[in-house]
Amino acid sequence: MSIATKPSEITLPPKDRGWGTVLNFLIEKFHRIDAAVWQQRVTEGKVYWYGGEPIDATTAFLPSRRVCYYREVLAEPLIPFEHQILYRDEHIILACKPHFLAVTPGGDFVNECLLERVKRETSLQDVVAVHRLDKETAGLVLFSINSQSRPLYYQLFAEGKIHKSYQAVALLPRELQSQELPQTWQVKNRLEKSTPAFLMQQVDGEANAFSSLTLVAKTAELGLFELCPHTGKTHQLRLHMWSVGCPILFDKYYPVLLPKEPEREKNYTQPLQLLAKHLSFTDPVTGLEHQFESPRQLQSWPTAKVPKEN
Repeated sequence: MSIATKPSEITLPPKDRGWGTVLNFLIEKFHRIDAAVWQQRVTEGKVYWYGGEPIDATTAFLPSRRVCYYREVLAEPLIPFEHQILYRDEHIILACKPHFLAVTPGGDFVNECLLERVKRETSLQDVVAVHRLDKETAGLVLFSINSQSRPLYYQLFAEGKIHKSYQAVALLPRELQSQELPQTWQVKNRLEKSTPAFLMQQVDGEANAFSSLTLVAKTAELGLFELCPHTGKTHQLRLHMWSVGCPILFDKYYPVLLPKEPEREKNYTQPLQLLAKHLSFTDPVTGLEHQFESPRQLQSWPTAKVPKEN
């Protein structure tokens, strides 16, 4: 069994809706976990109030209080691809993650994620991801390792002061196969949660998602794109590529949601062809101009090199 090295937290709702106890709330909230599992966790002292006071099977529900618990899975799959740490100073770590590896714990994974790998490699414990990538996406991820300067790096993302660009490979529709290069689209629309909840959809209303998409190279059927997200909505680039008729190669969500593969039976030969390639910003602490580039290449493109502008 794999058990998380750091507890997860959840804030109880502001009103008791008939749960009576913390245990009953957890059983209903996390309904995919058998009630007997939660009962065992409580018995073994793996659930407690924020602050350390243990919670047992009779502990009353207290509105708006924080509860801590340790996530665990019976058999955690190992992702058979390596990460790389590309840069480290007193405040940040810049790492490059492979496809299929989550940035933080979730689902079937508690310790097999980029965050926990970085902690093990560096022997640091105060490591926090400043932003996220989908598990299916490879590329650059920035971590904070200094709690004092951490808000400054969060602020960079919140204020749009970090420049990010991605590479993607997509099947080209017939009308684009004969077009001159480069071809550019500015996509602005409104994205909101869909059904099931992990999907997003385009809806009417004020735009909250903006991307620049550029077709920079092509073969007979495939195109290499440079993508610049100006906002950070979930699955934004995947949806925006679909919206211009070029869904990203091997995307299992858009335009059609494919059946989920069990982690232990996953086909690793067709990763989503999306890579967080470049990350640049002015360091808010040191004043350095950081220009980071992922050494990874997209497997479906022979070189995956974006042509330089003259």
